[in-house]
Amino acid sequence: MTGANERQRNLFPKSADATTGILINDRCLIRTEQDYRIVIVSGIPLAQYAVSDQMAESYAMVNLVEQGWASQREVARAFGYSTRSVRRYQNRLDSGGLPALGRPCGYPSRRPRVSHARERLLGRLKSQGMANKEIARRLGVTPKAIRKLLKRIGWRGHEQEQFCLPIVAPRGDPKLSAFAPPKSGKAVPGDQKPAAQVTIDDEPVPLSFDTDPADRRMDRLLAYLGMLDDAAPLFSSEAQVAHGGVLLALPALVQSGIFTIVRKIYGSIGPAFYGLRTTFIALLLMALLRIKRPEALKEHSPEDLGKVLGLDRAPEVKTLRRKLSRLAAFRRAADLGRALAQKRVEDRGAAMGFLYVDGHVRVYHGKRTLPKAHVARRRLAMPATTDYWVNNTAGDPVFVVTAEANAGMVKMLPIVLEQVRTLVGERRITVAFDRGGFSPKLFLRLIASGFDILTYRKGSSPRVAKSRFTSCEEVIDGRTVSYTLVDQEIRLLGGKLRLRQVTRLRDDHQTPILTSRRDLSAVEVAFRMFERWRQENFSNTFVKSSPWMPL
Repeated sequence: MTGANERQRNLFPKSADATTGILINDRCLIRTEQDYRIVIVSGIPLAQYAVSDQMAESYAMVNLVEQGWASQREVARAFGYSTRSVRRYQNRLDSGGLPALGRPCGYPSRRPRVSHARERLLGRLKSQGMANKEIARRLGVTPKAIRKLLKRIGWRGHEQEQFCLPIVAPRGDPKLSAFAPPKSGKAVPGDQKPAAQVTIDDEPVPLSFDTDPADRRMDRLLAYLGMLDDAAPLFSSEAQVAHGGVLLALPALVQSGIFTIVRKIYGSIGPAFYGLRTTFIALLLMALLRIKRPEALKEHSPEDLGKVLGLDRAPEVKTLRRKLSRLAAFRRAADLGRALAQKRVEDRGAAMGFLYVDGHVRVYHGKRTLPKAHVARRRLAMPATTDYWVNNTAGDPVFVVTAEANAGMVKMLPIVLEQVRTLVGERRITVAFDRGGFSPKLFLRLIASGFDILTYRKGSSPRVAKSRFTSCEEVIDGRTVSYTLVDQEIRLLGGKLRLRQVTRLRDDHQTPILTSRRDLSAVEVAFRMFERWRQENFSNTFVKSSPWMPL
């Protein structure tokens, strides 16, 4: 019986293909013997070539896919390539035939790796004695990339010829806005300044070499050559401009000092038609137009928005995204917010006696993983961040702090007030907040740090007898206000904390207000607490509807 089984096995000898070949699938096989390779399909040779013949192997892979014998993934796995390489070989064969398959791998040797405009710009900046670090900051790359590029173009430190245009303002057209001649000094023809702008009292005054606001080809050419850091706004007299009313906010934006602060902090984002100033103006006007994110620009006409910006067309979504990425690479957002807050404290220091602090949930729609927070507008728990805004007495914002992991008011108040202290100095500030920050232990810390508190009392509290309430009236900030109030002292934490409680009666509802200020009248305590709705109105109008609103 054993001999019969042995003879039966000999009738079907084991194929050598199963041991020396590589299976592509159940129909296709690759065999390699010595320096040659053969591709077999259903027992029939499809291709035979030398192992070193790259073109023949690429052609064999394309044939297997094109004739339907195997998929791209199967071919890539068997031959040791990626699926992307197989697709690349297919495209090369379709566009250039077999010679295209014989092209060597890597970057083409005759094609320049960088544009000639970037090389000329780099050479011109080096000839002016600018350091590699400063050039890298302007171009948005690393100093190592600048050193490699200098080595690649063969920089030897010699002076290179520069192509510069004379900085002479064109003949003024009374209908155009950017042709105002310089106020100080006259431009000398042939002056060797690479950018088409002059400086007046350390402030750049942009000039344009275009004459038609709807045709900015000259300025775009200068930006492409690296000779223009920002396009000058040009406005012509025109009726019925869409969104033209938003320009009424420009004087207030200029007075806020945001453009001067931005220029000092960021300097420049490199030569571009849409430079630093234009990018920030676009973002600010987007906030005023309730355009919440760059993707929403697709719903608006670039030409109409360009008229508002003083350009032939507004930046596209990808352009604005690229500018934002370059600004984010500076990692100076905190410095920008701090500088703006300092400017507002200097301008409106008298309104800093009372500061209102409140947290607002901002829904996150990105791809990152963030903790969830309750969104009151949608009554859902969604990925979001909590921003804590600090507003002055008039309800205007001073600065904003984003909480880590959506921390609550009790945890964030010391952090926020630490920044307040650095801004306002040692003066005593009264901080008003809602019930979310109610914590007697926190009150002790804040009072010991030199802050006064003003907040609602949280939890159940003893009701005050109606007979104790009296009607009070007073003129505050030019307004006559009247409340039905009772003023009393309370103790918390077993008598360790003594506070003043002003309770308001309205329609049989009692609202207790706690404060450490004893120098204010009861009417003013209630008035300042209820004025917190100024901050709520600002947040509901601007913050929640437009995340681009400046600090």
